Amino acid sequence: MPLSPSEPNTAAASPGAPVLTVEGLHITVGSGRAEAVRDVSFRVRAGEAVGLVGESGSGKTLTCRSVLGVGAPGVAVSAGRIDLAGTELTALSARAWEQVRGSRLGAVFQDPASYLNPSITVGRQLAEPLRVRLGLNRAAARERAVELFASVGLHRPEEVYHRYPHELSGGMLQRVLIAIAVAGEPELLVADEATTALDTVVQAEVLELLARLRTERGLALLLVTHDLAVVAEVCDRILVFYAGEIVEDGPTAEVVAAPAHPYTEALLRVASIGDWRRRDLAVIPGRPPEAGAAPAGCRFAERCAFATAACTDGPVPLTVRADGRRVRCTRADELALSGAFAAPATVTDPATVTAPATVSDQADRALQEVTA
Repeated sequence: MPLSPSEPNTAAASPGAPVLTVEGLHITVGSGRAEAVRDVSFRVRAGEAVGLVGESGSGKTLTCRSVLGVGAPGVAVSAGRIDLAGTELTALSARAWEQVRGSRLGAVFQDPASYLNPSITVGRQLAEPLRVRLGLNRAAARERAVELFASVGLHRPEEVYHRYPHELSGGMLQRVLIAIAVAGEPELLVADEATTALDTVVQAEVLELLARLRTERGLALLLVTHDLAVVAEVCDRILVFYAGEIVEDGPTAEVVAAPAHPYTEALLRVASIGDWRRRDLAVIPGRPPEAGAAPAGCRFAERCAFATAACTDGPVPLTVRADGRRVRCTRADELALSGAFAAPATVTDPATVTAPATVSDQADRALQEVTA
């Protein structure tokens, strides 16, 4: 079955068969069945890292939690399919999900302490699943757990094995959670705001770890974040979400250097990173539409400086440009030709322009490289 409405560009993706295929995904929330995610389609190939970005409430986390089958009460997949290398996830029973999570699918979330039992050592919390899933005896499971702790960069892993969560720092806890997530040799790792609560130094270390594990294990990575610098450092491709829809999809370097959608351009200005750092700091005016709202045309029109009457005439499809990138904007080609997103004059004193605290220097350097 072909992707709907159009297949994303895969020319720049890492070679490999699709591990995750999402087609025509619709997600509803609440008793009123408000549609929070509408017609989302994308693929993640083996060894590829794809980043989902957008404001809070844009639908990126709902999409990833649906991939993991862990939607909150009242959240439901109302249409579409989610395929994990030949397994249709939306049709799985609770028992079948137990065979997928922790083995074929791994997950890392924000605030790792909330996902660990405070009364059990972290080593035991890793060793027990190894015994259940792999049939290892107690000694073999302990040995494997120590090896996994070492592989994620935890110093003195034998000592860490006997520690309780409250005895470890936030960065160490995140490494523990990553070790648990990859213990079953998953095909896909979902990282949902996995570095948000960490300081910039630890954040850079965790991102480096994810990149290394992806290379060593051939992991497909689906990363959810609001931080464009994180995506620029780790991901091959960016999916930009707005009001429950994908509005832009393309290779990271190309999207950062030359955004095609006004919302993506606005996000880059607000983040003030890489080449965009020399712009005046700004905010995106207005607010996104409420979940379930169905504007007649472009959902970003009310906040867009480039909107015309034609933008609200009817639904705006996600179309494929000549370069293979997908964009949901009726004026995308026109804006690109006119240079509407060209950088304005630089600020008088660049030293006064500072990036948000969540942006690491390492990530910023990576952005400057891809936009050079």
